[in-house]
Amino acid sequence: MPDDPLIHDQTAGIERLLEIMRRLRDPATGCPWDIEQDFASIAPYTIEEAYEVADAIDRGAWDEMEGELGDLLLQTVYHTQMGEEAGHFDFQSVVRAISDKMVARHPHVFGEESRDKSAEQQTADWEAIKAAERAGKAQQGTLDGVAVGLPALLRAHKLQKRAARVGFDWPDASHVLDKITEEAAELTEAQEQMEADQVEEEFGDLLFVMANLARHLGIEPEAALRRANAKFTRRFQGVEAKLAEQGKSPQDSDLAEMDALWDAVKRDEWSAES
Repeated sequence: MPDDPLIHDQTAGIERLLEIMRRLRDPATGCPWDIEQDFASIAPYTIEEAYEVADAIDRGAWDEMEGELGDLLLQTVYHTQMGEEAGHFDFQSVVRAISDKMVARHPHVFGEESRDKSAEQQTADWEAIKAAERAGKAQQGTLDGVAVGLPALLRAHKLQKRAARVGFDWPDASHVLDKITEEAAELTEAQEQMEADQVEEEFGDLLFVMANLARHLGIEPEAALRRANAKFTRRFQGVEAKLAEQGKSPQDSDLAEMDALWDAVKRDEWSAES
């Protein structure tokens, strides 16, 4: 086909990828699966690819980063191709928009403002610029613009960060810890006396305050939970390995034995680190 030289030109860069996507979406000659997709059906893959990049970073898997970043870039190309087909935007307009935004938000680099300021002042300036942008979009509320589709824990963190900017915040982490104790007590009471939806509500309140504690401690809650997930996975796999040495599986064991093996796995980790 006439476009094949570009498709197979490994030096063609982003233009090659854009053409590949255009061909995949071609109604007459493209891939049936790709043709059927829309923004909503592709969105979960976009989120998944972003998390896979984060996972590779968490694991220090630098040999995987090239591929994971490519997968994430493909998501942008996919959405821009669909945007072009619908007449909303295209790849070049998306690039132009983000480039304009970065220039506007960094007047100390691309404009006449001085770079002689602290990181904290630069952050404050950044937030002021973003607030002005939201005002230009008729987003007047403090919490406007925090995406509803974010993972709930991340959105809780962002909502609380926005509220804190206008002074709606506890003065230090000790007050948040007191609130956690209060919410835990309310959850215990709900579990004993209330219906399932009320228990869920109280559990959500506790999670929300935990996200706030993360912010006060300077911790990214999603990253902290990913790390905890990875530790649990690693240690439970260690339990399974110790059971396998005995010719057993978790189904052949009981809680007391697996708990003892869990402690043994933890001791092995501590010994290896010391």
